Amino acid sequence: MMRGKIHRATVTDADLDYEGSITIDGKLLDLAGIWEGEKVTIANIANGNRFETYTIRGEEDSGEICINGAAAHLCDVGDLVIIIGYELTDVPVDAKIVLVDGSNKPVVK
Repeated sequence: MMRGKIHRATVTDADLDYEGSITIDGKLLDLAGIWEGEKVTIANIANGNRFETYTIRGEEDSGEICINGAAAHLCDVGDLVIIIGYELTDVPVDAKIVLVDGSNKPVVK
């Protein structure tokens, strides 16, 4: 089941020389209920690429969304992405969905 999602985040950096993963603003991780080190799916709205990686907690309120390692070939700075965390369960899950603006700040509905 989808447990948490950060919707339409803007990629702020892509670092090929890193070992791998995605660095995400810590506040966004908390709001979406996604843990540091958790496996996530990244869906790139700009080009349709989808890939899996794990999360690294970035500085709170930084707006950072950095694609690291080989996956940096799949995203460009400025691309919009959807970051999805899942939970293996046999019961329904109340997913946390975080919408963000162009600066990756949470949008309150």
